[in-house]
Amino acid sequence: MAAAAMKTVTVLGSTGSVGCTTLQLLESDPERFHVQALTGGGNWTLLADQARRLRPGFVAIADARHYQSLKAALADLPIEVAAGPQALTEAARRPAEWVMAGIVGVAGLPPTIEAVRRGAVVAFANKECLVSAGAVMLEEVARAGATLLPADSEHNAIFQVFEERNRPQIDRIILTASGGPFRELSFMEMRAKKPAQALAHPNWVMGQKISIDSATMMNKGLEIIEAHHLFAMPEDRIDVLVHPQSIVHSLVAYRDGSVLAQLGTPDMATPIAHVLAWPNRMAVEGRAMNLSEIASLTFEEPDPLRFPALRLAREVLRAGGAAALIMNAANEVAVARFLAGEIGFTDIVRVVERMLESAPMRAPGTIAEVLEFDAAARRATQTMLDEATPIRDSNGQDTIAFAAASL
Repeated sequence: MAAAAMKTVTVLGSTGSVGCTTLQLLESDPERFHVQALTGGGNWTLLADQARRLRPGFVAIADARHYQSLKAALADLPIEVAAGPQALTEAARRPAEWVMAGIVGVAGLPPTIEAVRRGAVVAFANKECLVSAGAVMLEEVARAGATLLPADSEHNAIFQVFEERNRPQIDRIILTASGGPFRELSFMEMRAKKPAQALAHPNWVMGQKISIDSATMMNKGLEIIEAHHLFAMPEDRIDVLVHPQSIVHSLVAYRDGSVLAQLGTPDMATPIAHVLAWPNRMAVEGRAMNLSEIASLTFEEPDPLRFPALRLAREVLRAGGAAALIMNAANEVAVARFLAGEIGFTDIVRVVERMLESAPMRAPGTIAEVLEFDAAARRATQTMLDEATPIRDSNGQDTIAFAAASL
């Protein structure tokens, strides 16, 4: 049998948790993959180390302050080094067949779209791109003949068991959620939690932003919106179940009563390996599960009072317009403010809900408009928080009284 052709790969966001896992898989089979480009945010030492190991032709760092340090660290290698947001887009423009879109937040949209526009296979772990750009992004994918492969665990699980040929027989899709570190706490207990506690996920090792999103369950709200676009499912046929063991990553229910589930260990190696080798599969060492040791799998309905982000996501889908974009932008700002110790944990979703009150009905029609709307939403959220008043409520809890939100 002839050896498989080497696949050329670019990793956008190689220094993040998804990027690092992707590189581990690439290094596990060096005869199968060749790296075209790597990008990082500000961790130039890790990016330099990755570049020395994988020898891409192009390396870009978003934070231009680290350009000289990165360039000096790679001076003895034939690697082109660049810096700044445009350099990330240039990395996506390099002719790799397969691109991992692992840059967190809407900052990842321009390079992801650049990879889409040249018709690449784009594996995306960045749910914010599809949440914010929605139909506009899918139009770009269709126009270019690109392929989108979901790499986050929940949507990858659905992708693996979603029988497109039997689409009319699919009743619903079911996203699972760990429930995060505060699953069993009351709303009042959650109000007092600090960033270090919210970052301490019981099952997953993730970046800061997604760890906080998991604690608020905003990540599941964003995933409802993403699933709506990715699988063309209406909001009322997308369910969420809390599954504390994080073994069943999501399910698809069919009209004949069958429910197909994808199971795996709670880490990103399996879904990334799936999209990296797609349409085939690849071996991943150390990922075998022993179900008898796991012993039991439990499921429960999420509490809508303690986790209002799920309600907001459904309201956003029903509202349409720019609501999903506003939700994502406000959440990114609020999470950053919480991590900085400037607002409380339960204020995060309050910020998002307040901003949605002024969301414009018109949806952006182009990627440029998506970025314009997003920037405006971030500015408005920052202004609202800058003008907010710290107060102590009737329960003795520190919180904030919001200024008027305006977009």
